[in-house]
Amino acid sequence: MGVVSKSTSRAKCAGLTWAAVEALSDEELERRLYGEKPVPRVPRPEPDMHAIHVGLRGVGVTLELLHLDYLEEHPTGYRYTAFCDRYRRWLKKRGLVMRQNHKAGAKLFVDYSGKKPLLTDRETGEVREVELFVATLGASSLTYAEATLTQQLPDWIEAHINALRWFGGAAEMLVPDQLRSAVCDPDRHEPVIQRTYRDLARHYGCAVVPARPGRARDKAKVEVAVQVAQRWIVRQLRRETFFEMAAMNARILELLEALNGNPMRHFGGLSRRELFERVERRALQPLPAQRFVYSEWCEVRVRNDYHVNVGGHFYSVPYALAFEVVEARVSASVVEVFHRGRRVAAHALSDVPGGTTTDPAHMLPRHRSWAERDEGALRDWARSVGTFAELMMDRLLTSNPCREQAWRSAWGMRRLSDDYPAERIEAASEQAVCFGARSYRPLARILKLGRDRLPLLETSEDTSPNGIDHENVRGPAYYH
Repeated sequence: MGVVSKSTSRAKCAGLTWAAVEALSDEELERRLYGEKPVPRVPRPEPDMHAIHVGLRGVGVTLELLHLDYLEEHPTGYRYTAFCDRYRRWLKKRGLVMRQNHKAGAKLFVDYSGKKPLLTDRETGEVREVELFVATLGASSLTYAEATLTQQLPDWIEAHINALRWFGGAAEMLVPDQLRSAVCDPDRHEPVIQRTYRDLARHYGCAVVPARPGRARDKAKVEVAVQVAQRWIVRQLRRETFFEMAAMNARILELLEALNGNPMRHFGGLSRRELFERVERRALQPLPAQRFVYSEWCEVRVRNDYHVNVGGHFYSVPYALAFEVVEARVSASVVEVFHRGRRVAAHALSDVPGGTTTDPAHMLPRHRSWAERDEGALRDWARSVGTFAELMMDRLLTSNPCREQAWRSAWGMRRLSDDYPAERIEAASEQAVCFGARSYRPLARILKLGRDRLPLLETSEDTSPNGIDHENVRGPAYYH
């Protein structure tokens, strides 16, 4: 049905004729044909989209909570569905992709810049490229940068320590690329974190969650920060000449103030520093009182002398761990040894190549006695065996002018207790003393032949000076 036919039908239903229509105004005719016009709605207040976008970066903040805040201020405002639709349309117009909703204090993204600053050798004039470490917080995009000589582990760890101190707190997660200084075994789902890097994260209360290999969107925040750093920092550094790394990093800190103070158009003109102070500073974890101490790990096997070779020096571990595989952590001043996650030894770091550092508590008891040359311990042992054992031990320690040989003989007597009971050693000592023995071998021979079990012969030291009873041995009395 056409428009004319519909209008004619409405006129008939309203009882209008041509004569009646000619007497009506256009407004009255429209009212008679179509009824009363709807009352125009009062326009609803529009939400502040910039404030919503910034507010979502707070910890635990959702669109639902922000909608409730909006209704408290504007009770006649949009309902929740219309509120969300308007926010999403606002995002779409600005080309933003909300694949990651960065909560305040949640993530610190770290990476190295592909474009590098230049350092000049003062003497030769040679110019070399150095690395630019970049770290940025997820919620506020506050950015830190530092020049390092390499991407190796010591420089990587030092840059993290400096960055956390500059931010004044630590995020819940560190998000690096899967470079060797951060990851030992790359993997899409469960990469193995480098041990020292894991220690640093544990020290500052963080977790390390590397970006997936080949997935730049996992760390898009720092990718953008690197691009910004290249425009604001690297470009300016290459216009200047630097002979020392300290001077370059001082200049970088100056450039960072300008970078972080620059307004961001996607955040209503707020700068990174202002956004950080507003939503992220309070969300960061406080730093521990002690600075992280750099250390490196290595896996070593314990030798048969219960020592491990770390950096060309030998350090002791408990003797029960001989031939076991252990882990050594080396810091600037200490070497610590761990077995199955438990620390079993700690020594002061030594720079003596081929030297040995031994804790007496790690030694076998007999090795410790030998090493300490504890004459008192030997005499105490002999005294515990008996009177003749004590007398025999005194002879061994005093009869030989060579102290090393005297100690060996005395220790040989002490070792007899490994094979013979104290009663037999005492009996053998009595016979050896009676025969005038002054060395270890006669005592050992008496025990080996079982002569300690035989009755003691009535003789004197002068009769058998060598402790031998035989018919062919005449003795000194024969020549009187």
